[in-house]
Amino acid sequence: MAEPKKRLTSTRSGNRQSKDALKARSLVFCTKCKSKILPHRVCPNCGYYKGEKILKLKDEIQKAKKTEEKLKEDKKDE
Repeated sequence: MAEPKKRLTSTRSGNRQSKDALKARSLVFCTKCKSKILPHRVCPNCGYYKGEKILKLKDEIQKAKKTEEKLKEDKKDE
């Protein structure tokens, strides 16, 4: 197996190891609800991305189902 001819300096090994450190993630504010989110991602709180509605959240889906059920019941009553 090959052996190094010269000892690595502490500067060289330090420069190599400097890239191993964890860095803090940058966060941005959602334009709609002002909560902190990762950049270029859909907001998990409101479901908006760049001012457009992208996701239907669980609460909205449940509300839509309830209104559909009420409409069906109203039609049956008539």
